[in-house]
Amino acid sequence: MERILVVGVTGAGKSTLARALSSRLDVPYHEMDTLYFDGPDWAVNGAFAEDVSRIAAGPRWIIDSLGYPEVRDLLWDRADTVIWLDYPRRVVMPRVLRRSLRRTLTREVLFGGNRETWAGWLSQEHPAWWSWSQHARRRREVERRARDPRFAPLDTLRFGRPDDTTAWLASL
Repeated sequence: MERILVVGVTGAGKSTLARALSSRLDVPYHEMDTLYFDGPDWAVNGAFAEDVSRIAAGPRWIIDSLGYPEVRDLLWDRADTVIWLDYPRRVVMPRVLRRSLRRTLTREVLFGGNRETWAGWLSQEHPAWWSWSQHARRRREVERRARDPRFAPLDTLRFGRPDDTTAWLASL
């Protein structure tokens, strides 16, 4: 495990697991949303694809994302391990709702200096709405990739329950 993608829907715990893996394995962790958003009003980093390409060319990394479409194939081609947090909605939705509520109440600064807002809860781009609406689609996308012969060399670890993920992490 040298080049690791941690994938799953919004709120599954990708970033949390990626940070823990980085600490245990001493592999650099790169937060995908920090790479993607680089300014106020959720401005997109103009050098995003180049930044991700530079990281992906490296020998060791952990990234917490399936990958935005413009870099998805690159990441999957370069990874050696995919850790799939394939949790049901009943697990993910309380997590994403708690996290978004906390971020909104505390005005926590996020990627590019942005914050979640009360008005943002009405947007289809809000993490809670996004997680709900993309759950099945994201699952199908990861499933398709996991079965794709191009990615057969990848070591794909699929966890359907947080307890299984926790036990696996403890075993490292």
